[in-house]
Amino acid sequence: MDHPVYHGPISRTRCEELLAKKGMDGSYLIRDSETIQGAMCLCVFKQKIVYTYRILQTHTGHYTLQTSAGVEEKFFKSLEDMIKHYNKRNKGLVVHLRHAVKRKVIPEHPPIPNEEVDYEDVESSEYVEVLPS
Repeated sequence: MDHPVYHGPISRTRCEELLAKKGMDGSYLIRDSETIQGAMCLCVFKQKIVYTYRILQTHTGHYTLQTSAGVEEKFFKSLEDMIKHYNKRNKGLVVHLRHAVKRKVIPEHPPIPNEEVDYEDVESSEYVEVLPS
């Protein structure tokens, strides 16, 4: 799963910390469910409370939010489609999705602090010659 709001197997507690840090109603992220293997959770922040909606994936690959009895299930081809749908008001969530809490992407090779720059392979036109006066 490679979506910017998908945080993977973070705990419910860590999820609540991230959403509280953002601190804005409608902040949301997606994480793996701690109780159902293969399921995910859409976690939404409203008035200092985190509401959790279970995301299930059908055998055809579509996504749906687990709903209460009597509420019509909606199916989406992608998480992006689901997020776009719930970005609108009055779609069944406690508050519509407004502020994505994106995971931090760690670069594969972070720069090494105080690394010496090697100018040996630089084109000569990129050098500035300083001549003694």
